[in-house]
Amino acid sequence: MADTDMIPDDDAQRAFDAFTQAGQAIDRAVWLARMPRADGIARLVALPMPARAEVFAYMPLDAQADFTRLLPEGDLATLVNGLDADDRADLYNHLPPEEGTRLLRGLTPEDRADVHRLAAFGEATAGAIMTSDFATLDPAMTAAQAIDALRRAAPDSETIYRSYVTDAGGHLIGAVRLHHLILAPDDATVGALMDKAPVSVTLDTGREEVARVIARYDVLAVPVVDAENRLSGIVTHDDAADALQAETTEDFQKISTVMPFSQSLRDAGFRVLYSRRIVWLALLVFGNLFSGAGIAFFEDTILAHVALVFFLPLLIDSSGNAGSQAATLMVRALATGDVEMSDWGRLILREVGVAAALGLTMAAVVLPLGAWRGGPDVAMAVGLTMVVVVMIGSLVGMSLPFLLSRLRLDPATASGPLVTTISDAVGVLVYFSIATAVLAI
Repeated sequence: MADTDMIPDDDAQRAFDAFTQAGQAIDRAVWLARMPRADGIARLVALPMPARAEVFAYMPLDAQADFTRLLPEGDLATLVNGLDADDRADLYNHLPPEEGTRLLRGLTPEDRADVHRLAAFGEATAGAIMTSDFATLDPAMTAAQAIDALRRAAPDSETIYRSYVTDAGGHLIGAVRLHHLILAPDDATVGALMDKAPVSVTLDTGREEVARVIARYDVLAVPVVDAENRLSGIVTHDDAADALQAETTEDFQKISTVMPFSQSLRDAGFRVLYSRRIVWLALLVFGNLFSGAGIAFFEDTILAHVALVFFLPLLIDSSGNAGSQAATLMVRALATGDVEMSDWGRLILREVGVAAALGLTMAAVVLPLGAWRGGPDVAMAVGLTMVVVVMIGSLVGMSLPFLLSRLRLDPATASGPLVTTISDAVGVLVYFSIATAVLAI
């Protein structure tokens, strides 16, 4: 980030001091990320541990990477050792190889191996957002022994309100809540108190699905198991929320046919914004050529009935708008799990009825205008076209997300400009075909 984009240093210092006194780690992180890097580092290392690690963890990854490059190796080692395991892995994945190696030098061999393990999973999976900082219990422990074990494990665990019970091979066999241990008799065993069928996810479960599981079962964390049901880590509710926010941001970018980028809009540079937006815009230009070709094909009809041109933007925009509505509703329903692939047949039949009703209503609005501008024949052509293009746009908008999901592509790509471009090209052909047929009678 250029210095000219940053707030004045005196103002930054006063704001940072105020947040420091108020103890707001998130606000401190925001101001540190906006300061000139040298000033931000000086203020970061002045914070006591573990506040330093907490503030650093809330900073955007781009800012973390900048700080990592500039921090002296001793300060970097202290900081990295204070981070949670999943935060270390996220930062490691964001750094070039030589800087990642420098990051790991201050860790113990066990922690280095843990970072490598967590960093190896796909970005959008449970394995990538899980942490290895969790507490496990033995089913043979008594409640008193379990509470004592959790007391010792608490400083290094993300949460102890729900602990996981494993056998000698590390397989997940249950989960137990802290308040059940507290309320139970001291000699009650963990095996008797535990939930023997805890909800879990696998290492390759998508992060959106992980967030849905946590919300559905209203738990603070969900265990992550491998193919043999061995406990590999946990995903906490805050990490799931962060992942869901990232997925939602990515979906909004795709809906607008912007290729996803990780930086915030404020920090993204010219090159990033240009490269992420130009690809789809250039492709859609070629898509719009079909609309132009359709107009050229019906040039004789247009010259004979110039009034038809007046209604062209209205009709193709109506088709695109109806398609965008249907696509947005369907993309969101697929993302939340409200709709599944098996629902397509039932939904397409319902959409036919809804789209027909929408088209007839919009046709009734535009018919008087058609009669006024071009007479009853033009009004009939415009009204019929309105019904047909609204139905086509709606069905295309609803079906494309299903098709992309079937092809294992992101259905968010089907929304917005893509649906509009398809609807526009089809709308032009439908409009002038109907107009040619009606006006030739």
